[in-house]
Amino acid sequence: METARLKDNLAGISAAAEILKADGIVAVPTETVYGLAASAYSDTAISKVFAAKGRPQDNPLIVHISDFEMLSDVVSDFPKEARALAERFWPGPLTMVLPKGEKVADSVSRGLSTVAVRMPNNRVALDIIKAAGIPLAAPSANLSGSPSPTTADHVISDLDGKIDAVVMSGSCEVGLESTVVSLSTDPPRLLRPGFVTAEELKEILPNLVVDKAVLEELQKGEKAASPGMMYKHYSPKTEVFLVEAEAEEFISFVNSKENCAAICFSEEQGSITAPTLSLGAKDNNKNQAQNLFSLLRECDSLGVQTVFVHAPKKDGVGLAVYNRLIRAAGFKVIKL
Repeated sequence: METARLKDNLAGISAAAEILKADGIVAVPTETVYGLAASAYSDTAISKVFAAKGRPQDNPLIVHISDFEMLSDVVSDFPKEARALAERFWPGPLTMVLPKGEKVADSVSRGLSTVAVRMPNNRVALDIIKAAGIPLAAPSANLSGSPSPTTADHVISDLDGKIDAVVMSGSCEVGLESTVVSLSTDPPRLLRPGFVTAEELKEILPNLVVDKAVLEELQKGEKAASPGMMYKHYSPKTEVFLVEAEAEEFISFVNSKENCAAICFSEEQGSITAPTLSLGAKDNNKNQAQNLFSLLRECDSLGVQTVFVHAPKKDGVGLAVYNRLIRAAGFKVIKL
């Protein structure tokens, strides 16, 4: 299969929509990461997404809509809490898990009675959904388990020749996948942290709880209620360890190791003798989120055996960065 490169202009958007209406699959930009889009109504199209990515068959997908009118076909109930969240955070990087509508293909939810849905905050994505006239199911446009793509070049590196087209657009503004909150449980549960933080959600959902799978691996046989809950995810080929430590401890630890590199805070780079990649300033979690996946992809070009990553704090957007890093490390954490 030849993967077409489409511009993010009117002609490219129209071409992408035609491919999607014909049950094809197209990588499209969003504000979070590039998504591999397919008709949310077509089991045929969804099967192509799973095949191209090598995605585990029990991992559900997120449905993307361009307006509230699409909701009636995607979900069977939209409670007042969901409306309050949508009014504040949509369009934007928040996904809600709600009762599934009948028109959504069963393969999207992988046997669950719920569906994850969001409205992306990206002009190109919204225009493609509108032009196609259908909601689009779209996981990250990468090989399953590898770092998520935040540029079109990342998509091409992973999926060239495996998908119909990629829309060539700019870098993703947020850089991490959306926050996922389930409103189908009592109390509501944060299933995946993201740019919309737990603290912000609690202003509308005061009884929100953080699911244990945010920081722990799923138990054997346990079903993923949301994308991003699987065991190992976002991983480069190079072995990664997450290190919880103060700055001086982290620097001393890395400097005592051989054939390694470090992903560290910018303030620490000058003190580390091994090759380093800057995650960003220690207190700038939003910048860390924007940088993370590109850095994880860069790890494999360093020619080292191991990469040690200085763990961020687990609050605000930092919780989302930590969540991605602990999965990239396969839950291998060193506490100093």
